[in-house]
Amino acid sequence: IEAGFSEMRNELKSRDALWRRIQLECQQLHTELLKIREYKDMQEIQMKHQSSCVQLTEQLENQSTELLAQSQECQQQELKKIRTHLYREEQSHCSEQERMKTEISDLTEELHQKEITIATIMEKASLLEKQLKTELEMKDKLLAKQQLLDFQYKVIKSENTHLKEMV
Repeated sequence: IEAGFSEMRNELKSRDALWRRIQLECQQLHTELLKIREYKDMQEIQMKHQSSCVQLTEQLENQSTELLAQSQECQQQELKKIRTHLYREEQSHCSEQERMKTEISDLTEELHQKEITIATIMEKASLLEKQLKTELEMKDKLLAKQQLLDFQYKVIKSENTHLKEMV
């Protein structure tokens, strides 16, 4: 998009330079026109030459007026086309920016929801881990108690066997 804008700026600068050159030529024509009028005034003696100078002056005036009008009209049309194109490009760029903002917002919301889900899962995992540790401790105690009872049972059984033998 920046390259397009740069290209359009360069095109405008080029057309502006052309416009200034045409204006300079018009000024030069106008200066020449003034010189011709001065010459005409100095040569009042020569009527034939005077009428031809007037005709040339009028032709030059008409031509310069026509050239200026054509140049201005062409320049205005080109400027209008460029402005329209630039406006469309800016609208397209704005639309793209809005779409990207919306997409970023949606992705941010999705990320936030995932972070919440991860935090919830981590919390549940922590609770389950605590429950598991508690159950493991209880099972360890029960196992130790079971082993103690087994040992006591063996001791009693052994005493019983010993007592039976003695009887």
